[in-house]
Amino acid sequence: MPTPARTGRPDPAPRLSRAPLHQQIRRFVLDGLVTGRWGPGDRITERGVAEELGVSQAPVREALRVLETMELVECAPNRGARVRELSLEQLRDVYQVRAALERRAAELAAQRLAGDVSGLEEPVRAMAQAAREGDTDGQIEHAVAFHRAIVHACGVPVLIRHWEWLGVEAWTRLSLRRLRTGLHENAEDHEAIVEALRRRDPYLGRLMELHVSDYARRVTEPHGSRQE
Repeated sequence: MPTPARTGRPDPAPRLSRAPLHQQIRRFVLDGLVTGRWGPGDRITERGVAEELGVSQAPVREALRVLETMELVECAPNRGARVRELSLEQLRDVYQVRAALERRAAELAAQRLAGDVSGLEEPVRAMAQAAREGDTDGQIEHAVAFHRAIVHACGVPVLIRHWEWLGVEAWTRLSLRRLRTGLHENAEDHEAIVEALRRRDPYLGRLMELHVSDYARRVTEPHGSRQE
């Protein structure tokens, strides 16, 4: 059983489930990055996280290495990790990769779903409701759930793993928090994707690619061009 968080910590330590330990720890650290518990330049030590969660340092080290590949932290031997500054260039790179993955995922999902889009209708309704209520967190949650459902429906484990590795929800929330990007309220765009999946539209993949790419354009263009 994990030990409880020590007195004075900003948040209580979560209960760890039966999912792989390093994945749970990665989620814990990601939540801390999104909520602002750790900001740019802050150090996250393996020992500190391990003591808080009541685990050994090995899975913490593995989780931090994954976050390093996501370019969210920088790791140094025996020194844990330091939270990285984020840039619009990084955000654009993430969305370029995401657009390519989701294009192929949508094409494969259309074949496997065979017109059955019942699992996608609720996230779209919830997204629209959150937009009407001005609930940014809800919009992000339901939009990510929508895209995750399509990606997982593709049936290709390696594609699913690479998409999950991108940390779509974390990047969206971090861009809003740190880069002050805007949220593209696009429930109607998602409805068009649902309809294309229902019809098994041959241009579905391109539609999905443009949908993701357009979001990246909308959140980065207002900040003006940058010198490379």
